[in-house]
Amino acid sequence: MIRKLMETDRPSLESMLNNTVEFSVEEKDVALELIDEALNNVEQDYYNFFVYEKKKTILGYYCIGQRSLTDGVYDLYWIVVESNSQKKGIGKELLQHAENYAEMKKGRWIIIETSSDDKYTKTRNFYLRNYFTQVAEIKDFYSVGDSLIIYGKYLIT
Repeated sequence: MIRKLMETDRPSLESMLNNTVEFSVEEKDVALELIDEALNNVEQDYYNFFVYEKKKTILGYYCIGQRSLTDGVYDLYWIVVESNSQKKGIGKELLQHAENYAEMKKGRWIIIETSSDDKYTKTRNFYLRNYFTQVAEIKDFYSVGDSLIIYGKYLIT
């Protein structure tokens, strides 16, 4: 089941993030800040979190929001699957849910930003397998040798 984030989900998401070896400490901190922003400010609608739950265990989540100053572009900020549950289709289900969510909100595009670092090769391949295309690359964005890779998918509404 994929459902909206609840306050009681925070410990599970924090544990999931801490067990994700690909994420740096800073990335984990930012992810938790967004979770806390969504939980502590329920009126906001720029960080929309959905969790994948099976048998009362959270196995993944994503965060999506409409990009400011656009009429239908959505940023997929985070998509995370618990390390022991990867390669079971959960990420694909979360991504499809995100696409459906954006379409329901009259979204035209989903944009995903990630790093060119080798530790994100599986992530970049995941986006390509799910019909996202690389729309831009900014060299040496995060640091020398670590570029920003931007993927996009045009949604047919």
